[in-house]
Amino acid sequence: MKFVNEYLTFNTAQRREYIHLTPTVEAIVRKSGISEGMVLVSAMHITAGVYVNDDESGLIEDIDQWLEGLAPYRKEYRHHQTGEDNGDAHLKALLVHHQVILPVTAGKLDLGPWQQVFYAEFDGRRKKRVLVKVMGE
Repeated sequence: MKFVNEYLTFNTAQRREYIHLTPTVEAIVRKSGISEGMVLVSAMHITAGVYVNDDESGLIEDIDQWLEGLAPYRKEYRHHQTGEDNGDAHLKALLVHHQVILPVTAGKLDLGPWQQVFYAEFDGRRKKRVLVKVMGE
């Protein structure tokens, strides 16, 4: 079995941002030379996540509003007593989770018709990383 790691770096302009990763992950899978296996896409920070859904701007706005409704930015989080101001970002990251595993078949991502991969940043404006680990033969 072969393993290929690649690290992506982001420094978003906004505190909350959603970045479409599918073309980048597809390119990494092609470059890996792996025909059958899987790819792990993992946010390496506790205030960011990775998810699979449709690449439709209205849906992305709906997801953002839904997350803000469940874990709104507010000053009263106990976490903020440590000097941080990103308690909501930690909670949002728990809701979308930090990683996904995607199948690779015949050298390509094997996604459903509308499935796309996204990086979700909830405490941006600083350097963050995502690990893309392709595993297979």
